[in-house]
Amino acid sequence: MIRGEHIQSPGMARTGRAGDARLAFERVGNRTVVRTALAHSPLRLLTPRNHGHAAWVYTSSLGGGLVDGDHLSVELDVAEGAAALLSSQGSNRVYRSPRGCRSDLSARVAEGALLALVPDPTMCFAGARYSQRQDVQLAQGASLVLMDLVTAGRSANGERWAFTHYSSALRVHREGRSLLDERWLLDPHHGTLPERLGRFDALGTVLLVGPALASAREALAGHVGALPVTPRAGLVCSASPLGPDGLVLRAAATSAEVLLRTAREWLSFLSPMLGDDPWARRA
Repeated sequence: MIRGEHIQSPGMARTGRAGDARLAFERVGNRTVVRTALAHSPLRLLTPRNHGHAAWVYTSSLGGGLVDGDHLSVELDVAEGAAALLSSQGSNRVYRSPRGCRSDLSARVAEGALLALVPDPTMCFAGARYSQRQDVQLAQGASLVLMDLVTAGRSANGERWAFTHYSSALRVHREGRSLLDERWLLDPHHGTLPERLGRFDALGTVLLVGPALASAREALAGHVGALPVTPRAGLVCSASPLGPDGLVLRAAATSAEVLLRTAREWLSFLSPMLGDDPWARRA
C-alpha cells in the first residue's frame, strides 16, 4: 500500500512551480519510521510498506516531470541508528525549459545510520535546462549509498543528447571534512554533445561510503576493477577508492536499460541490508 502526503498551494501556475519537502527518519525499537514527511506541490512523497526494518520514501512530481522555472528542494535527516531509502517512482523527466529547472537535496546522516539515495535516471528532453545539487553531511560511523544516472533523452524522437544544459553538483562531507566535491557539466556550447559522447546514451555514478558497506565495497572494487575494456563495448566501468572507507563507481553505457540494470546489480546487496527489495516492491 502507498500512502502519499501532498499539500498544494491554491492557484499555483503550471510554470515556475516551487516545491519543497521535509523528511525525517528515526529508529524506534528494531525498525525505522518516517517521523516527518511534508511536501508542497509539485512534489509528492509516497511511503510504501515493506517487510524489512528500514523506512522507504519515493518521490514523484505532479504533471509527470519538471517544466520551465520549476525548483524542487528536499531536506532530510536520518537519526542515529536508523536505515532509510529515498528513491523515485519513475525517471526524472525535464521538459523544454528556456529559463531552466532546478533540484536541490540536502541530507544529514547521524552516527550509525544508513541512507540509500537511489532515484531513477534523469532524462532531459530537447531544449531542457537542468541543474541539480546534492549535499550530504555524514556523522562519524554513518553510511551512504548514492546512485546518480543521466540518460540521452528521447532518442527514438530524435532528441539524443538534445538538451540545452545539464549540470550536477555532488558534495559529501564527513564531520565537516570534504570526501567528495564534484560537478558534471554537459553543455553543447562546449561542443556538440552527440559527437562528444559518442556511442554512449547513459552515464552514471554509484557512491558507497561508511562502515556498513565495507564488504560490499571490497566485492565491487574487485569485480568492477577486473572487468576488461574492449573496443566498442556497450558498457565501460571504473572503480576508484575514496578515502579509507569509500568507493566511487563510474559507468557509461550504450543504453539506459543497460546502465540501470548494471547499477541495480551493483546495489543488489541493499536488499538484505534493508530487509526487502526496493525495486521489486515499488508500490
